[in-house]
Amino acid sequence: MIKLFKNLKPYGLSILGVIILVFIQVMSELFLPTLMGNIVDKGVVKHDITYIWQTGGWMVLVALGGTIAALSASFLSSRVGMGFGRDLRNKVFRKVESYSLHEFDEISTPSLITRTTNDITQVQNVVATILRMFVRAPIMAIGGIIMAVSKDAKLSLILVGVVIALAVIIAIVAKVSLPLFKSMQKKIDRLNMVVRERLSGVRVIRAFNRVDNEKDKFKRANDDLTDTTIRVNKIMALLMPLMMLLMNITTIAIMWFASFRIDAGSMMVGDLMAFIQYVMQIMFGLVMTTMLFVLVPRASVSAVRINEVLDKDPDIVDNGHDVNFKQKGHLEFKNVSFKYHGAEENAIENISFKAEPGKVTAIVGGTGAGKSTLVHMIPRFYDVSEGEILLNGERINEISQKLLRSKIGFVPQKSVLFTGSIKENIAFGNDEMTNKDLIHALSIAQANFVNDKEEGIEAQISQGGTNVSGGQKQRLSIARALAKKPEVYVFDDSFSALDFKTDAKLRKALEMETEDGTVLIVAQRIATVMNADQILVMDNGKIVDIGTHKELLDNSDVYREIVYSQMGEEEIS
Repeated sequence: MIKLFKNLKPYGLSILGVIILVFIQVMSELFLPTLMGNIVDKGVVKHDITYIWQTGGWMVLVALGGTIAALSASFLSSRVGMGFGRDLRNKVFRKVESYSLHEFDEISTPSLITRTTNDITQVQNVVATILRMFVRAPIMAIGGIIMAVSKDAKLSLILVGVVIALAVIIAIVAKVSLPLFKSMQKKIDRLNMVVRERLSGVRVIRAFNRVDNEKDKFKRANDDLTDTTIRVNKIMALLMPLMMLLMNITTIAIMWFASFRIDAGSMMVGDLMAFIQYVMQIMFGLVMTTMLFVLVPRASVSAVRINEVLDKDPDIVDNGHDVNFKQKGHLEFKNVSFKYHGAEENAIENISFKAEPGKVTAIVGGTGAGKSTLVHMIPRFYDVSEGEILLNGERINEISQKLLRSKIGFVPQKSVLFTGSIKENIAFGNDEMTNKDLIHALSIAQANFVNDKEEGIEAQISQGGTNVSGGQKQRLSIARALAKKPEVYVFDDSFSALDFKTDAKLRKALEMETEDGTVLIVAQRIATVMNADQILVMDNGKIVDIGTHKELLDNSDVYREIVYSQMGEEEIS
């Protein structure tokens, strides 16, 4: 957690202000018992009404000053805590944005969400609490001990036993609760994952009548978290009763021993009253310290999880630089192999081919052949394990990611739309896009359904694009890539949800639109790729054949098998 506190540097003046204000508050609270004792010993005993009024007035002023200081300290500490949380969330989010897909696979999206929200909130609350309590508690405890000793040194020996007893209680509670707090945060991850998965997959769940089954899964995850939370809260709930018991026993012991000292004339009644007040302040300071031990264990677990995100170096580091390309749209794979982390075998192996401007390169193959993995290498979603990929004659890992991705229009296999208007979604990759460019991109993508909407391009898309069909999502995703006007177009099975008529229209329109660009199409339908300039046939992560449709029909058994599974002899001929 101390490592995270480095993010408090911008709030140095505010923290200093909190410390000063808390110090004023504590001094006022420590001064009040002495004034009260003086009223009893010098005012009440001697029947001096004037002294009582004067000292009482000073007590009111001191109390008022302490209250103002306390309110100001709370305000400042809250601002520091919230600002710290905001900055830390920004820092974590920026770090996560730099991750490659491998880091997302390793940590998991639900866990990253929990760390960015719940974990940071835990640390943020502790920071605000520490600023008020961590300064106040030791000053009050030490100041109370000094003032208590000044009233009666011998009677103060009782406090030694109290402090030892309290330290033992805190140590036991902390040792038992810390593992439970760690477990609790992991179970929050688990619950978050269950909720996210069930809500995103609600259509499938209902289609297969698994609602009750999913309710049971959620209940198990929820009950598991609840049971752990109850266990840890039971342990923490013991602290306050034990503290109150210890405080009351201490008060009784003081009254018992003080009665003998008053009877012997070694102590005055006013001093006893002040002494008891100081003991209460000391105990209160210790109680506040104990409260920190309630918050700190859970926050420390959260801090470790946040630091794991901040300290994790992404696999893909942007060490590239801006390049003045001498070519345009030339893409080349040279003996490229790639293995997923933890996998025993390569997902793709020894891939070599060239894709040039004005030509269409299609990639076909069975499920799991490595088609999507191959195109994910191009924008550096993953880095190659062996070999190299060249764009316009430059190795892509030597090109800045911003420049590299500005040259690529990528349409993923799973269409992703964001909350906002159709216009905002299409302009996602081109901030300088005009309405004319947008309408042109929609026209090429055969997204004519936009014209049927009352709001047109201002029509709103719901989260995940749930208010449009699968085919409409694909066409909007294609329009987004076209509006970017890249050099290299990558379509990762982006026509699967389109009917044959729309598919044909779209391919025809694309031919004109991308005549100067390099086009890579991953497809399952042979009809989509029949007219490609070259077709790569993949099987088990390798390119087994390369050629045109006609050449492959004559020479490739794998391609011929795919074609015959989809088309009749009349269609093939």
